[in-house]
Amino acid sequence: MDGKTINLLILNPGSTSTKVGVYQDETPVFVETLRHDAETIGQFKNIWEQYAFRKSAIAGVVRAKGWDFKQFTAIVSRGGIFKPIPSGVYDINQAMLDDAQSGIYGQHISSVGCQIAFDMGRELGIPAFMIDPPCCDELCDEARYTGLPQLKRRSMYHALNQKAIGRRLAKELGLEYPALRAVIAHLGGGISVAAHFLGRVIDVNNALDGDGPYSPERAGSLPAGDLIRMCFSGEYSEAQMLKMVSGKGGLLAHLNTTDGQEIEARIVNGDIKAKAVVEAMAYQISKEIGAMAAVLKGDVQAIALTGGLAHWQRLVKMISGSVNFIAPVHVYPGENEIEALALGALRALRGEEPVLKYT
Repeated sequence: MDGKTINLLILNPGSTSTKVGVYQDETPVFVETLRHDAETIGQFKNIWEQYAFRKSAIAGVVRAKGWDFKQFTAIVSRGGIFKPIPSGVYDINQAMLDDAQSGIYGQHISSVGCQIAFDMGRELGIPAFMIDPPCCDELCDEARYTGLPQLKRRSMYHALNQKAIGRRLAKELGLEYPALRAVIAHLGGGISVAAHFLGRVIDVNNALDGDGPYSPERAGSLPAGDLIRMCFSGEYSEAQMLKMVSGKGGLLAHLNTTDGQEIEARIVNGDIKAKAVVEAMAYQISKEIGAMAAVLKGDVQAIALTGGLAHWQRLVKMISGSVNFIAPVHVYPGENEIEALALGALRALRGEEPVLKYT
């Protein structure tokens, strides 16, 4: 962009919060997290009814920080749930939003963020981008198979942070991302462990409602026979089972909390159960990292741990001690989503990366 400062408005809606950021080139001007109480969110029948509420909240914080919308070069939103697509920077278009609103591929409040960015972009005459959504799909053919032809493994993971950390890791190793061979584990409310091979994530566990390690909120891989018997026991509805697998599983099911600091305090105070549950989670994460190292045929330049739980020293130490024989372990705590969105938009606006079209 001919040397002019690029001003970016960045949107990252979550289930009970909306993160709003403004970047000038690579420099964050502010990042604000707007908290929405459960009672307010509960008044809406579905995510799309939250559109006006979320848009008004975003506009309010931007103006309160002294910004005029006419100052922005582009708007960027965290990606929603669409059909499987390659990773990259996408123009938000009507085809994308139609698929999101249909609910065919699932529903997430980030799709509403894309709609808000699209509408604001049209109002202002500036681009609206979406970058590396959770439905990014670059799996190798072998990774899609299960033992039942009726079921295929899906790519559903923390693509935005995974890809951003992949680029950062490659740079630290003196490489370009398309030359990287690494295993990256995003440790958050859900956990995704991915094999990054020459610019693609060729295998990753379904971090939304599928396989892999259990996490603070998700049950991870389960014994299939026992799970089927639970489903047909008559004790649980379909909705209850789905919630147990994604939302009320993992640490929450075992320890009635997802708060790592609280669990750490319990362990320090002698809670044997809490210690065993965390050790088992670290064991499963380490085992998944080993599996992804096998996907890369042992040719692993580095392992990276990222996400909110990467702040938890006990967990990081346990995982690192189990897998550092494979490759050096690098730690990047936090989700880094606002920064990842900003850097992706900058690459697109500077012509360093093509802008893709959703069709």
